[in-house]
Amino acid sequence: MDKAEQIQLLQILSNSNGVSGFEDETLGVLRNYTESLGRLTEDSLRNLYVHRNENSGNKPVVMLDAHSDEVGFMVQAILPNGLLRFVGLGRMLECSIQAQKVRVRNSKGEYLPGIIASRPPHFASPDDKNKVPSLSDMTIDIGASSAQETQEVFGIRIGAPIVPDVDFSEMQQKPDWFIGKAFDCRIGCAAEVLTLQALAGRDLAVDVTGVFSSQEEVGTRGVKVSVKQVKPDVAICFEGTPADDTFSESYMIQAAVGKGPMLRHFDATMIANPRFQRFALDLAKELDIPCQEAVRSGGGTDGGSIHIAEQGIPCIVIGVPVRYIHSHYGIAAYHDMEAAAKLAGAICANLTPEIIASF
Repeated sequence: MDKAEQIQLLQILSNSNGVSGFEDETLGVLRNYTESLGRLTEDSLRNLYVHRNENSGNKPVVMLDAHSDEVGFMVQAILPNGLLRFVGLGRMLECSIQAQKVRVRNSKGEYLPGIIASRPPHFASPDDKNKVPSLSDMTIDIGASSAQETQEVFGIRIGAPIVPDVDFSEMQQKPDWFIGKAFDCRIGCAAEVLTLQALAGRDLAVDVTGVFSSQEEVGTRGVKVSVKQVKPDVAICFEGTPADDTFSESYMIQAAVGKGPMLRHFDATMIANPRFQRFALDLAKELDIPCQEAVRSGGGTDGGSIHIAEQGIPCIVIGVPVRYIHSHYGIAAYHDMEAAAKLAGAICANLTPEIIASF
């Protein structure tokens, strides 16, 4: 794909609806872009596997992983006046979601627009004006006047998925920078697709299986199944990682948008395999691929579940920095996604059984 097609891929992925447990629409996009690259399989948790056409079955296995789900919500109850009570699928700060647009899926599979209701200042007490309501106190308004209308006319049921209503756009004032939803981890999914495409037709010393795992945002559930299916010798996780360049001291900035992918040494769920990590960082330097390093005191990725599976799996995380992650709107850059794919492809092309054994 050329650059315009790669950006279009990210746009389609970002705009697709796919909160945790309801990734089907996103997986449809990914199938379209990978069906020529290998044999596709899927399990009941909606993990999608891409078994490269060139895999032999007798080489060490590299697992590429990116989670296909996004943070969002689920309908918990329907109030008598037709408003929706909801719960979170993944974590979004309450202060970032009030008065935002959402899409609610009805029984026909259609996504209907609504807003997360906010109390006008005219009806707010002094105390209300100085506090953020909890999620359990918020409601979504889809324009209904009664529970009957919500259920029978609009077809909304308890358990319906809810996604942020955001359309992808390029930043007019800054070419190759984008605004959109779900860059965690659709930008990682795009990077994985680009990696698989770059490796197509190449004879490698390893077999490569791409996985688009489900339900990462609610506890890395999908990858706990997919890693058992793939049984990799090593793994590379793509992630849309929180950018810290707009609120951290300069000496603490470790994931700036526009400065390349970030390889994390540590987070709350994983210590990256230091030998695999050094191999990746040295290769990035040799090939002049821009790269950032980070030590994170919190957070976590699918790598947290992968690296302790089986007998232990050497794993690294290649994160594409995204500003304002886990909110309706994120900001990310094309060249970070491109560099992440280049690095992952170079790693796969340079791995050998002997190098893997040294990890």
